[in-house]
Amino acid sequence: MDPIYVTGHRNPDTDSIVAAMAYTALRNALGDREYEAACLGRVSDETQLVLNRFGFQPPKLITNMYTQVRDLDFDTPPILNQAVTVGRAWDVLQGQKNISAVPVVNEDGTLYGMLSREDVANYHMGLISSSYMESVPLFNLLSVLEGKVLNEAGESIDTIAGEVTIALPQNRENLMFHSTDSVVLCGHQPEMIRRALEMDVNCLILCQTELAAELRSLPTKTCIISTPYDAYRAARLIFQSAPIGRICRTKDLVCFHLEDRLDEVREQVLKFRDPCYPILDENERAVGVLTRYHLLRPRRKRVVLVDHNEASQSVPGLEEAEILEIIDHHRLADIQTSNPIYVRNEPVGSTNTIIASMFQDRGLMPSEKMAGMMAAAILSDTVMFKSPTCTDRDIRTAERMARIANISLDELGREIFSTTLESKTAEDLLFSDYKEFHIAGHDLAVAQITCVDSPKMLSRKEEFLKIMEQTAKKKKMSMVILMLTDVLLEGTQLLYVGDEDVIRQAFSAAPKDNTAFLPKIMSRKKQVIPMLSALWG
Repeated sequence: MDPIYVTGHRNPDTDSIVAAMAYTALRNALGDREYEAACLGRVSDETQLVLNRFGFQPPKLITNMYTQVRDLDFDTPPILNQAVTVGRAWDVLQGQKNISAVPVVNEDGTLYGMLSREDVANYHMGLISSSYMESVPLFNLLSVLEGKVLNEAGESIDTIAGEVTIALPQNRENLMFHSTDSVVLCGHQPEMIRRALEMDVNCLILCQTELAAELRSLPTKTCIISTPYDAYRAARLIFQSAPIGRICRTKDLVCFHLEDRLDEVREQVLKFRDPCYPILDENERAVGVLTRYHLLRPRRKRVVLVDHNEASQSVPGLEEAEILEIIDHHRLADIQTSNPIYVRNEPVGSTNTIIASMFQDRGLMPSEKMAGMMAAAILSDTVMFKSPTCTDRDIRTAERMARIANISLDELGREIFSTTLESKTAEDLLFSDYKEFHIAGHDLAVAQITCVDSPKMLSRKEEFLKIMEQTAKKKKMSMVILMLTDVLLEGTQLLYVGDEDVIRQAFSAAPKDNTAFLPKIMSRKKQVIPMLSALWG
């Protein structure tokens, strides 16, 4: 069954990553094994510290939710090697009535061509004007004729070629074989057999007859094969021993890959109008075939959103996915769904506080290690309970998770926020917790760095402003804000690029040189965004 991805927002923080993992653990424990935690970006140093502290690996990284070829119920017929006989390939095609062509591959599985019923029909129609058999492997010939080699000369030959002739009675000289470059089919005709051996024809096929002892002793270079079929049927089967690599289509093939987006595939299908297209994996190996029928009802990827409900913060291609649930603690934004879904949005400081309640609702206790991670996530998102978003419920939940994990919240909090930031580049710091918003016609971004020594961060002001200006220009934003939130000072040094009056009016501050200190401002979600929303209406 296809996975249901549980994912937080882009540039994920600790609360987002742990919420995805905790909710996945809850659903898996209840028997819903298709749920899989995922993340939309690089795991921050803080989050990696928490993961390492409790012995977890980061979730799977996903980059988009676009519907791809791999999401289609495409056909997976037998995939044939180019050395397979025409006869065997025809049996495969007849067994796949709903498929017009099958992939033909090289030894390593990469695509060589496509074989259709039309290719086989054209090959057989071409034999009407020519009965010459191009060189085919001896093993192929023995396979279609169910034959066996009768002499030493035959054991030293690997390929057979020649004009295919059914031997006629001796009194019809003008119609008998004359060239050594012949494949002669005989019944119980000793004189014809003798003549073929004396002429050293390329191959003599004995149809429903034995080779007399006196003829076995004749010196000859002819390969002698016996078959249980009569001459008429054997003559037809001989041509089915040709490798399909000779007759399949190898030029102007239109191929698709498992990662190709469905909208791009549709354009190609409308342009070329082939009845059937080969599908390749990331190693260029054929894995199936695609027809127009498969494009009608694609399977959409399924996703559960945690710690966000805004399209600009979610995975690219979300509009093509099926959203099953939303679990969040932010304002309601712009995500739309085609069907009613389960939404749980509560005014608390951390998504993990909500998920802890969901464990309780289902009568299930998180494991010791998972409880420790959830406690760390609550501490991180509430800035050790100092954020205005923090509620009594967050504190009680974190304390309960700490008891289950047998850890100290104070020690854990100091460990989380003492993560060194000095060694990181300004760009890495800026985009480690970066979110974009659209408010009343204004496009803006707000990044946040939580630290215990904001003056050190502020000393890199010019680095930050340069990147912020580039970001604003590139993405055509009216404002880019960086919050340097200091846990010890219980306030935020605000860096901004944009209209200074907006900062002055929204926060009742006195900005100077693209900087303003905002005491008691700790939360982007509950303080910064609401103030800008109120200003812009």
